[in-house]
Amino acid sequence: MANAVDGDIQVNAKSISIVTGISIAYFILSILLVGFKTDQLILIGIFNVLFYASVITRKFILGFSIFIVYWVIFDYMKAFPNYNYNDVAVKGLYDAEKSLFGIKLNGAILTPNEYLRLKSTSFIDVAAGIFYLCWIPVPLAFAAYLFFKNKRQFLYFSLTFVLVNMLGFIVYYVYPAAPPWYIQFHGFNFHPLTQGNTAGLARFDKYFNINLFKSIYSKGSNVFAAMPSLHSSYPVIVLYYGIKNRLGLINWFFGVVMVGIWFTAVYASHHYVLDVIAGILTATLGILLFNWVLSASANFNRFINRYESVIR
Repeated sequence: MANAVDGDIQVNAKSISIVTGISIAYFILSILLVGFKTDQLILIGIFNVLFYASVITRKFILGFSIFIVYWVIFDYMKAFPNYNYNDVAVKGLYDAEKSLFGIKLNGAILTPNEYLRLKSTSFIDVAAGIFYLCWIPVPLAFAAYLFFKNKRQFLYFSLTFVLVNMLGFIVYYVYPAAPPWYIQFHGFNFHPLTQGNTAGLARFDKYFNINLFKSIYSKGSNVFAAMPSLHSSYPVIVLYYGIKNRLGLINWFFGVVMVGIWFTAVYASHHYVLDVIAGILTATLGILLFNWVLSASANFNRFINRYESVIR
């Protein structure tokens, strides 16, 4: 990427031209694929400022480039809607959920989402919203901790995180699936241009008179990407690496957040129980696959060693 001394990327004509070229290419490609958004300028600005500010910030942003790659791929999915490639599961998934996890109430059988919507309270709405707000900040905060504590574990965690997402994205295209709230608002008919919806999380926004979740879900890449629930995958990865790094009581916090996110995914009608289970299995498969490649591939280990030398 640029000249290096003891693994450190130096600021010189070559690295400046590469960073500038990547920034311009990303901006142009983003406009062509998904249109202009201020988020693109913010991302470019953050990367460039941290790259040039100091050696420490340069190493930090180069390490976190793994997460930037994930975000860019996720964002670009808007340009390639998964419903263009396979039929969307709407009624079939709903019926399977009701068959496996249906709850009887007043002579009718409800999905867990439908049942919990009827049993919602302000207290649970607030607690659920807080849990769901942890789905990205907690993994990123944990990654930042590992970056300064143990560079090797940081790379293992970050690459596992991205691998699990890639597995999830593959399933999104193989098996497009509507979330529970879709049926609540649109029935069983397929409407390809459906916009994202806060569903049960709207009660959190309403309680505090804010538009927090509304602003988040307005930026969603694809409504029909409920299976697997990657919201449910992330805390599994965090807890796994928390246990590996022997974080003690902090792992109890990770565990509570994990269960809270799983519950909220169903409570807020963003995912079925089946989606949550699929998310857990996706995280487990990603962890096992990463560990297998790590133990079996000398080339992959050389890549890890070289990357670690750059950010150390």
